[in-house]
Amino acid sequence: MIARLVTVLGLMLTLGVLSAPPASAHVEILSTAPAEGTRLTAVPTEVTVRLSENIGVQRDSIHITDQRGARVDDGAVFQPGAEAEVLAVRLKPGLGDGSYLVGYAFVSADSHPIRGSFAFVVGNGPLITGAGSVSGSTGTDGVVHALYTAIRWASFVGVALLGGVVFLLYCRPGAISDRRARAVVIAGCAVLSVPALAGVFLTGPYVAGLGLSEVGSADLLEATLQRSFGKLLILRAVAAAVLAFLTFRLLGGGRPLPEQRRGTYENLTLVAGFLVLLSFSAAGHAITDPIPYFSLIADLLHLGAIAVWLGGLIQLTLCLWRPADRNDTAGEDTDEVMIRFSRLAPVCVVVIVVSGAYLTWRSLPSVSALWSSTYGLLLLAKLTGFAVLLGVANISRTGVRRMLANRAAARAAIMGEPGGTVDTAVLTGTDLRKAVAVEVVIAAIVLVLAAILSATAPTQ
Repeated sequence: MIARLVTVLGLMLTLGVLSAPPASAHVEILSTAPAEGTRLTAVPTEVTVRLSENIGVQRDSIHITDQRGARVDDGAVFQPGAEAEVLAVRLKPGLGDGSYLVGYAFVSADSHPIRGSFAFVVGNGPLITGAGSVSGSTGTDGVVHALYTAIRWASFVGVALLGGVVFLLYCRPGAISDRRARAVVIAGCAVLSVPALAGVFLTGPYVAGLGLSEVGSADLLEATLQRSFGKLLILRAVAAAVLAFLTFRLLGGGRPLPEQRRGTYENLTLVAGFLVLLSFSAAGHAITDPIPYFSLIADLLHLGAIAVWLGGLIQLTLCLWRPADRNDTAGEDTDEVMIRFSRLAPVCVVVIVVSGAYLTWRSLPSVSALWSSTYGLLLLAKLTGFAVLLGVANISRTGVRRMLANRAAARAAIMGEPGGTVDTAVLTGTDLRKAVAVEVVIAAIVLVLAAILSATAPTQ
């Protein structure tokens, strides 16, 4: 089953790449007025920048300085006409001849920053030449960039831990009083909330290309909260906090939950989980697609299926390494738990494969981007890790089937009933625990690649 899915993934990826349309998943500068290096006879009233996408009016995203470094714009960025992709800023009245440097710093809908500068001159004076030119460079501070990527990875880990809720409700419903299982899910909520709040403060310096010393800047924080990405981070933190309370009650924490209210709590948990996933998809590459509706759905399904699968693996690892007694109310028959998860996991894999193939088709600009761009190489590394993960999962799943058949045959032999032949070559419980643990380790590596990939523009 898994081997066939890997083959299908390869075929769909090949077809998707070969038919991939041109794509641009981060904002680009198309033109400026005045253009780079223009010599004018009079000071213009305003400077405009035409972008490749509508990112809204971002506060202080364009600033102009004269040759002495003094700020000469009025600071109010606005849309000068009906085109939402064109932004402008006015110059102060009474300016004279000389060189002027225009700096800009924008952040696209998928949270990728772009900054650069261009210069023009009024009159016969020299043009500023050493300050830079129109550029798509991010110029992000190295430490800030590393922390920002770490926050993204931690957020993905939080989503994976939260996916264990589905495992506990569907595969192991008898574990509502298992404190270890509940602690993992609650930890997932914390790992989601804390990075989201940290991201609110770190996004400003990340976009502006500044260092850690500017993390507490009120102006940068205000600019972040004005952007959709900042609002989505707040939504994620709040939804994760609500999820922490709901899952705590659902999994047996606090006072006993009345059975008639359990359905309501499960529905609210579903809504809060959807909002968490939405906060990722609405701030990622999918939202910049020319047809965002389908890409957004695909991204939600992709991330949700990954969360359910990896969250189930983590919970299954806990269950296998320290299984509860069958007669213990905190646990269930481990065999039954593995049977249920072996039914759920292939469904998740199918969703991951199909949605991932679609997202790849929509995000890659060309076939050559797979090996000629940072994004393509990271994507190949992620797909390789995912293929290895599927291979190990296939070994585990086959081992589970044989182990369960072996146990059934052994029980039948003890009872003196026909139950088949005992296979002595099947995986032992220790082998299975090691295989599942390896899956978790590989999944963590894939999540690291996913975090780096989400912070990389598809055209880089």
